[in-house]
Amino acid sequence: MAENESGQERTEEATAKRLEKAREEGQVARSRELNTLLILLGGVGGLIVYGGGIAQFLLDDMRHNFELSREVAFDPQIALNHLWNTTIAAGQALLPLFTLLMIAAFVGPVALGGWLYSAKAIMPKGSRINPLSGLKRMFSMSALVELIKSLAKFLVLAGIAVLIIRSMQQPLVELGLQELEPAIARALSMSSWAVFGVSAGMILIAAIDVPYQLFEHSRKLKMTKQEVREEMKDTEGKPEVKSRIRQLQREMARRRMMEAVPQADVVITNPEHFSVALRYDPQQRGAPVVVAKGVDHTAMKIREIANAHGVQLLPAPTLARAIYFTTDIDAEIPAPLYLAVAQVLAYVFQIKAYNDGKGRKPKPLDEFELPPDMHFDPAGKRADTDSDSGSGPDAD
Repeated sequence: MAENESGQERTEEATAKRLEKAREEGQVARSRELNTLLILLGGVGGLIVYGGGIAQFLLDDMRHNFELSREVAFDPQIALNHLWNTTIAAGQALLPLFTLLMIAAFVGPVALGGWLYSAKAIMPKGSRINPLSGLKRMFSMSALVELIKSLAKFLVLAGIAVLIIRSMQQPLVELGLQELEPAIARALSMSSWAVFGVSAGMILIAAIDVPYQLFEHSRKLKMTKQEVREEMKDTEGKPEVKSRIRQLQREMARRRMMEAVPQADVVITNPEHFSVALRYDPQQRGAPVVVAKGVDHTAMKIREIANAHGVQLLPAPTLARAIYFTTDIDAEIPAPLYLAVAQVLAYVFQIKAYNDGKGRKPKPLDEFELPPDMHFDPAGKRADTDSDSGSGPDAD
């Protein structure tokens, strides 16, 4: 089991923050075997596809250069121009092959660890030139694994090479019986396919190395329980700081709630322990909305603000508890309470009309029915509906 400097075991998987930090430092999973495989396959595949054209171009170019006249060969300006034109033409002929090699060189690292540029990874470090650190790396488990991989590569590739050479014995003998140019072309083709076969042997090594590199990268980034706790503390803050933040958030939410009480249409009370302020705006919401609610001290404060701004207070204990325990701030009341709340609002609007001299004084609300599952006791538990079936304004 991996351990850190303090001797604690690294048993926890790396957190997102640890992975991000490691990536910033250039620590990502990389496989040299995968990079080597892709470059070899890209280069040999390019030679197989474009090798004939490249060889023909080089042959024609050599003939053209050897056929220079004496006057051109001894004229510096013409000779330089000829060399420049030949170089440009050779570059154009080799461009497809070089392009394949560049793509292969980029695909390998990106395919495994993703695109990454880290300035920290190329910064000089004293540990890289420290002889003791170098000796430690030489005799580490990673060095042993690299040695085993090197031996495995040698054995696998040597075995494949022997098999390919044995399979080409007859064609190799026949090369001596052919004309020069066909023999060269045939030899180039056979060499390309032989190298391609040997390169394909790297597939087995890369298939083993890639999972190992992913495992090794994950193992190196593992954390101790203490490191995880410290990171969580740094990320989320100390408990006392978080407690203070939550307290401030509650105070801000309470102030916003109290500021909304003057815009309420009615405050339904317990009348002593619960207060719920409702506002109904049919143009904005389809049902009445709870703009404030509270118990004990907060309930008294809501009633004080309501009285100061002329908001109607209505004692209805069962309805107040039902709304309090089923509806959040700024949320619409649930559908089972529509009828009871509609009766309350109708009564309140009639009271406002009467106070404005636009109607008769309404009769006091005697009682209104609530669904059985909307009866709650002061502790928030659903009450026994057989003993508490009424919900009139005078019930307690």
